[in-house]
Amino acid sequence: MSKFPLPDDVTEVVRRSLLEDIGTGDITAQLIPVTTMAKAQVISREAAILCGTAWFDEVYQQVNPATEVIWYAQDGDLVQPKQVLCEVSGDARTLLTGERNGLNFLQLLSGVATQTYRFVQTLQGSKTQILDTRKTLPGLRKAQKYAVRCGGGKNHRMGLYDAFLIKENHILAAGSITQAVQNARQLAPHLPIEVEVETLVQIEEALQANVESLLLDNFNLDMLKEAVRLVGGRATLEASGGITLQSVKIIAETGINFISVGSLTKDVKAIDLSMRML
Repeated sequence: MSKFPLPDDVTEVVRRSLLEDIGTGDITAQLIPVTTMAKAQVISREAAILCGTAWFDEVYQQVNPATEVIWYAQDGDLVQPKQVLCEVSGDARTLLTGERNGLNFLQLLSGVATQTYRFVQTLQGSKTQILDTRKTLPGLRKAQKYAVRCGGGKNHRMGLYDAFLIKENHILAAGSITQAVQNARQLAPHLPIEVEVETLVQIEEALQANVESLLLDNFNLDMLKEAVRLVGGRATLEASGGITLQSVKIIAETGINFISVGSLTKDVKAIDLSMRML
């Protein structure tokens, strides 16, 4: 269940996860008679933003389509400790085989959504928005970026193909910000361009090149305030670099438009969930 559009790779991601886990077969589940039926509940052990229900459903759909999953909460919901999230019914072998993979998706994605929610709540009332980055777990980018949306954050570019982000090494290789921007406009004039700057001087050059978005890399508070003043609304400004829950609010108060937080998807603490047979 979801309030948000799902990624298009749920089926494939689950297929790969089941292949690495089940391999040639779940030998421990074969200890249970094939005719044994069972029901189980998934329970939250802590407050969290739920995320990953579609992946959980897909696990059981692929293991055994006859399995029934009934949800009592949906992605994006704030759930509480000891809350029953869903009930799973079917043959006992299926429930046991799918348990770990189903919980892995729920715990990981709920962890991303919950941490995003904490950042968003810290900025409640502010116009500054929280963005994710490309610092995602390999193979799970679309899933993790979906979880960021469930937590109230916004997605930055999905990958290297849907927007230009001209960083330090691109600038050095191209020769200048101006040249890199010119090259980008010639290559794909329909795509957005963002330039990473490290100094106030670079801001001026980027503005002269009519760049619509600037990434302010590791700017201190005074530099952020000066950047906001210099730009004066001529481009959107994004702050990045080691931003934490403790520092995010004071950074937002400088008037920055966006704050990108790599730890949302890179340093994930899974939510504590359990699945118990009834």
